[in-house]
Amino acid sequence: MSIRYDCHMHSSFSPDSDAPMELMVRKAVQLGFSGICFTDHMDLDLHEPLLGDDPDVFAADPEMVLKEISRLRELYEIEIGFGLEFGMQPHLPSVFDQLARRYPLDFIPASCHVVDGRDPYFPQVWEGKTADEFIRRYYEVYYENICLMTQWDTLAHLDYVIRYIPERGSLVYDSLKKHADLIDALLKHVIDQGKCLEVNTAGYKYGLGQTNPSPAILKRYRELGGERITIGSDAHAPQHIGTGFHQTQEMLLALGFRSYTVFHRRVGTELPLEEYYSDNISS
Repeated sequence: MSIRYDCHMHSSFSPDSDAPMELMVRKAVQLGFSGICFTDHMDLDLHEPLLGDDPDVFAADPEMVLKEISRLRELYEIEIGFGLEFGMQPHLPSVFDQLARRYPLDFIPASCHVVDGRDPYFPQVWEGKTADEFIRRYYEVYYENICLMTQWDTLAHLDYVIRYIPERGSLVYDSLKKHADLIDALLKHVIDQGKCLEVNTAGYKYGLGQTNPSPAILKRYRELGGERITIGSDAHAPQHIGTGFHQTQEMLLALGFRSYTVFHRRVGTELPLEEYYSDNISS
């Protein structure tokens, strides 16, 4: 085992997962993890036509999430964090501020799932636009959103949009090469705010063969002085917990990262990558 804490996962409290929390916890225990954090979706006021008429269809019920986490904490000897993945939109920062003050959250990843109200997950959203145009607009929206937000701990899957380029095939889009100005602005904002950049390993599940953001972007983050990262599989099912963690650990060490951050009650603690790397080699 290499990285032993998975800071980004979903359960059946998120509409795109049918995995009960307890199954996720059992799998994490089986894998030898010391801790996990549930970050079920909090995407409010969505008006994506392809998601139906309920604007809060992708918003978990925090009360129910916390109730189940509290129950599972009594049953399992593993740290179970209570997080919510805040889906940014320009008119929602005050709502997220209220949520963060109301609930005893351990961790808040901030993500951008919509571009001008549309989710790039759906191929139809890309119609009539070139990939370069749409992806550039995504990064513009992401930067606008994060500059308005105060309640967040890590910048989640920064290049999420490249997962869903129609007819991508085996090609992996190089965001840094084409949109370096916007990427730099986002990375500098993370550093200036003293926050974290998420290393999301779901890219391996989506056939990218790399993390989100890409190793090139992570390298640029280091060049700019960035050091703080969180690591999460973005698992929506038990079999995806810890996906790609070994490859990710090797890549991060090669780039000069020596630790990653986990959160409890919004306070970060650094865990060493190198110690776990040595453990993994000796085993």
